[in-house]
Amino acid sequence: KLYRGGLSSTTFVRPFEGPINVRQKENHNYSETELKRYFGARAVLGDQRPRQRNRQFHRSTWMTNPKDSWPRFSRPGISMPLLETKEGTQYFTFEHSREYQQVQFKFLDAVESMDPNNIVALLQLNPYHIDSLLQLSDVCRIQEDQEMARDLIERALHSFECAFHPLFSLTSGTSRLDYLRPENRAFYLALYKHMMFLEKRGCPRTALEYCKLILSLDPDSDPLCMLLLIDFLALRSREYQFLLQLYQDWEEHRNLSQLPNFAFSTALCYFHLSQQEEVDHEESNKQRHKANQMLQLALIMFPGVLMPLLDLCTVQPDATVTSHTFFGPKSQLEYVQPPALTQLTALYVGRTYNLWREAPVMLWLEESVQEVLHRVNDKDPRVEECQNKRKQRYQSAPRNIHRHVLLSEIKEAISSLPLEVTTQPVMGFDPLPPLDSLTSYTRPQRQRAGSSNESTLSLFFRSLLPNFNLQVSCVELVTGQLPFHAHALR
Repeated sequence: KLYRGGLSSTTFVRPFEGPINVRQKENHNYSETELKRYFGARAVLGDQRPRQRNRQFHRSTWMTNPKDSWPRFSRPGISMPLLETKEGTQYFTFEHSREYQQVQFKFLDAVESMDPNNIVALLQLNPYHIDSLLQLSDVCRIQEDQEMARDLIERALHSFECAFHPLFSLTSGTSRLDYLRPENRAFYLALYKHMMFLEKRGCPRTALEYCKLILSLDPDSDPLCMLLLIDFLALRSREYQFLLQLYQDWEEHRNLSQLPNFAFSTALCYFHLSQQEEVDHEESNKQRHKANQMLQLALIMFPGVLMPLLDLCTVQPDATVTSHTFFGPKSQLEYVQPPALTQLTALYVGRTYNLWREAPVMLWLEESVQEVLHRVNDKDPRVEECQNKRKQRYQSAPRNIHRHVLLSEIKEAISSLPLEVTTQPVMGFDPLPPLDSLTSYTRPQRQRAGSSNESTLSLFFRSLLPNFNLQVSCVELVTGQLPFHAHALR
């Protein structure tokens, strides 16, 4: 049985120890600095010139760079009190004023209308309403207006940061926000979406810092399962030592080796360290030996990773590999690889396959596969031990893993989700809310349009998911309605 942290029953031997320290100098300028380092200042800044006319002055914030094109900021009705301080850790929460609650009810009405223009109209009156910004960002992204989608997320983060408690810290790793409270979830989602925009823009180092920040807000529950992503961002930004240190510090009480992404990514870290020119010969051999050991163990524990990985890397495996029962088609069957493990495997392969396509990495993988086959044929006791572990664990994934898969937009992982997830409506502004939410206020009872509307509403919510077929379903949704124009937000 998997628990909230995404691991087996031995995961939470003791509570989380030690904060995840975010870079102390991390702010909105760091992503620009990273882009300039890769592409040059002219390519990043373009023809930007300071415009003095109609210039607005926004409060300076760490996470975003307020734009002159944004509406004038006025507090939307969000505050952040300090709930308690316990053993050096401070627990905060966001709260909505009565006025903001009324706007939130109007937003839910707009969502149920199935017309994005109603959300646009709401934003024109309330330009810093968080859930409206998140929902329309998804709509813009589906319509391939990436610039507007990113701008809306940055505006939401700016609104949040202006509401921070003076003691709330982005960098100390000791500030907590409970995901069970609905008012806090939008902050998690805004951070996540901003992080993914940064990664896609070519700023993996900055994205890694946001990943650490999200994890630090609730490291025990990890509601967005950042432990399934942090290894990818560390590899993309070549922060090998950080990832290995995280693995060493957390393995004892979080069993990170039981996650396919950590099993393979830590091995890949050691391999890259062994290839660095500044490392002396003896140290290089030591790192390579460690990489070989960890990769072989990862392949023995998670044999179902290999064939999908080679397929996405467009590599044709040797006949001795495809015909062997250990790595062949049988390894993908449900009685060999439980459903929850299939989700974790598909997630890792779909996210990181490009990191394995390099020729030296692929050659190293080939050598390790051959060595594993020898160990299987020789009946190495570790093989049977790992097989028993796979049968006992990974039978069902917790809700936070399903939430992460939906947010990941990796079609291979989404297609492996169970029916109880894929057949229910999923709202882009609050995907798969916790079943034990701590609700501080509720929406007033209102007259429903009728049960016949339920399937259409479900279709609208599901249109914001990455596996939604826009060409097929969009016409059904907006027939007879005005088209959504993103420029109305500018």
